[in-house]
Amino acid sequence: MKSVGNIIILLLFFIGISSCEDVIEVQVPTEEPRLIIDAVIRVDTTQPITNVSVKVSETASFFDSPQPVTLEQITLANQILLENPLGSGIYSRDVSTLSLMQEDLFLAIDYNDQIFAAFTDFATSVPIDTLQQGAGGLVDNETELIIGFTDSPDMDNYYLFDFDLAQFSTSQDQFYQGQPFEFSYFYEDAIESGTELEISLMGVTEEFYRYMEKINEQTDTGFGVFETPAITVKGNILNASDIQTISDLSEANLETNFPLGYFAVVQEYKRTIIIQ
Repeated sequence: MKSVGNIIILLLFFIGISSCEDVIEVQVPTEEPRLIIDAVIRVDTTQPITNVSVKVSETASFFDSPQPVTLEQITLANQILLENPLGSGIYSRDVSTLSLMQEDLFLAIDYNDQIFAAFTDFATSVPIDTLQQGAGGLVDNETELIIGFTDSPDMDNYYLFDFDLAQFSTSQDQFYQGQPFEFSYFYEDAIESGTELEISLMGVTEEFYRYMEKINEQTDTGFGVFETPAITVKGNILNASDIQTISDLSEANLETNFPLGYFAVVQEYKRTIIIQ
């Protein structure tokens, strides 16, 4: 009788387990796949040749990473870019630096019977005057960098700082036009002593500056240049499939399968620092 009782207890135990195995359906966001176009070209104007590189991928399901895509064709500044290596979604070519220092630079992408296009102007920058490590912030594990530069007095300038480790910051010269300017940047996480950081100062157009501000406002920990934003933020690359003249992108439908990402050609100055 004891063995029968044990069997009954085991049966009740397994019945209880099976009753807990109900399938739970989780509703996740669904959307048609979108192209992600990382077309921010950083230019060192001291070099005669610039390697132009554009990374193109496509959004996947909610839990999957973006996947590289193979394009029919991609053209930048009248140069056809080639995928290298094949299947990587990275399209590149060595071009004359002088050819990038122009206005109305044009990007065109032919993919899946659709044309995506954008215009931009070359944006100048200024060198980094000083770069040093500070004493830190109010939080013990913060690392502080102090960066200084001198704004160009000739125009209203907008800047994008790449502080390495996928950390970015924007600035405009509204309150320091034509003057030396110095500020601190704090990394929330402690950085190990001996780490070398490469810091970049880029000039950007006002439109690109506004775009990066929106990205920064809606992300908590920075972003890669320029991986999928946390939300759908419209850049300057439009779906031009339905317009008659591709030179007039103002006629493009802004709501028709627009891609994520941005097309910009910017002058960049860089310096490195080793964290103590």
